[in-house]
Amino acid sequence: MKTIGLIGGMSWESSMLYYQTINQRVKEKLGGHHSAKSLMYSVDFQEIKTLQHQGKWEEAKKIMIDSAQKLESGGADLIVICTNTMHKMAKEVEESVSIPLLHIADSTANEIVKDGIKKVALLGTAFTMEQDFYKVRLIERFGLDVIVPNETERMIIHNIIYQELCLGIINEKSRQSYLKIINSLSQQGAEAIIFGCTEITLLISQDDCSIPVYDTTKLHAESAVDFALRED
Repeated sequence: MKTIGLIGGMSWESSMLYYQTINQRVKEKLGGHHSAKSLMYSVDFQEIKTLQHQGKWEEAKKIMIDSAQKLESGGADLIVICTNTMHKMAKEVEESVSIPLLHIADSTANEIVKDGIKKVALLGTAFTMEQDFYKVRLIERFGLDVIVPNETERMIIHNIIYQELCLGIINEKSRQSYLKIINSLSQQGAEAIIFGCTEITLLISQDDCSIPVYDTTKLHAESAVDFALRED
């Protein structure tokens, strides 16, 4: 079993889901008392959040690179960034270490393609929905047609993530707001919804939605275990 290196803390609520899902997956695969070999380097999310909203991505990138290098030095065999937004600098983080980085968009898109879905709607932070680093990867590498909510809806989604979900606040009114946006995207032709923020799964589940949803947290964590258990 390879050792999974997790860059966590963004937020710690979703990082907790990573740890839980990874160990559940190992138990499912190996049985008995097996659990995952893993290391987590957890950053201070207040510092990251401030840099994100100030547009200081270079400074944020230095923190991510330092985190990855510490995990490699600690014995990690692969890197998992436990957040969608910070995959903005995934390429630079991967280039800073000699071990592989498992990209969250790839883990998600592989399942979408396997299910024969072509048009998806992407929910996430404003950074993830509006910038190209995530959407373009889905389009160019996997041939997906990607749509996002309108500007007003994007701000609603973004604010709920940072002002509620990242603080562990679950609000029924916010759930209904998300479901209204999801319904609108479905009417625009979206065949499925990508939860492109690791906190969204705290608020919405497949049971709430009439079309398929792809939980990036779960898919990313499970793919990390599958990679860690590969004999090659």
